[in-house]
Amino acid sequence: MSHGRHVQAYRANQVMTADPGVILLLLYQGAIDFLRQAKDSLEKKNMAAKGQAISKALAIISELLASLNFEVGGEVARNLESLYLFMIDHITQANLHNDPTPLDETITLLSTLKEGWDEAVAMERKRLAQEAVNKTSIDPQPVISRSHATTLIARA
Repeated sequence: MSHGRHVQAYRANQVMTADPGVILLLLYQGAIDFLRQAKDSLEKKNMAAKGQAISKALAIISELLASLNFEVGGEVARNLESLYLFMIDHITQANLHNDPTPLDETITLLSTLKEGWDEAVAMERKRLAQEAVNKTSIDPQPVISRSHATTLIARA
């Protein structure tokens, strides 16, 4: 198996075993990475690579948009919807006009979102870890009853 396939298999496994917060962080990072690739390709006048990278970034942001749960997320989901739609429009304009500025602005927005979610995921992990510690620190139930232990000691 080639190195590229190992990396691909690793990433697939990482996504399949990750919790939703981690998947969200991976998606944000993927979109950021593809937009940086698009900007780099634009600077190098490699329009085919620019188009491929932009298509991948748009696919990620479209998936983020499609996955919003408005019943649970309420106003936050509506705000994210507006932001994702703005990003899609901004990236499309960058692609049409070969302008790196909207790519930079979108990278900044995605980075800000990712930082916020990084903190939220870390806080949730800390909460879950503390919850697990609290569950294990509950007084353990004795294996035998006190009266049975007293009887065993008396017989010894």
